[in-house]
Amino acid sequence: MTKAQIQSEIQRVLEKVPENVLQDVLDFLKELRDQPADKIKLTNNLRQILAEDKELLERLAQ
Repeated sequence: MTKAQIQSEIQRVLEKVPENVLQDVLDFLKELRDQPADKIKLTNNLRQILAEDKELLERLAQ
């Protein structure tokens, strides 16, 4: 996808997001803007690992 296509898709999704969530989305985007690319990649990788292993982590927590 091109940058314009991604921005357009984001706009379409944002139009369907409840109003009370929009401030959280804005705050998140501002945080990302101020972070170095390597830290963002590390955060994304960690989030993916946690999502993939959610069931295992829940069992370990019990």
